[in-house]
Amino acid sequence: MQIDPVAPPIILARFGIGEVVRHRLLDFRGVVFDVDPVFANSEEWYEAIPAEIRPHKDQPFYHLLAENAESSYVAYVSQQNLVPDDDDEPIDHPAIDGLFDGFEPGRYHLKREHKH
Repeated sequence: MQIDPVAPPIILARFGIGEVVRHRLLDFRGVVFDVDPVFANSEEWYEAIPAEIRPHKDQPFYHLLAENAESSYVAYVSQQNLVPDDDDEPIDHPAIDGLFDGFEPGRYHLKREHKH
């Protein structure tokens, strides 16, 4: 008797490259510039998150050009902790002009040279 392997569940990314999002728990927003289908950071990074708010690894994780009231930075955030941003304002991050060339409320347009 042959046992068929079980395929992992397919979890679709809720947000795409260029979308402006907001963190569900923390006070920052950002623009998506890359998506990992499941967790793909270091175990050390993962373990540094307090256990009571640590997200599951089997979901999309997003690389964001992020900003808060004090600074701009790159963030790595689980899908469960992101919501669409309804601010309609651009993100103030110095790397945006290197990746994106246009903005309309809620979305940046990826520069042609970065498209696959």
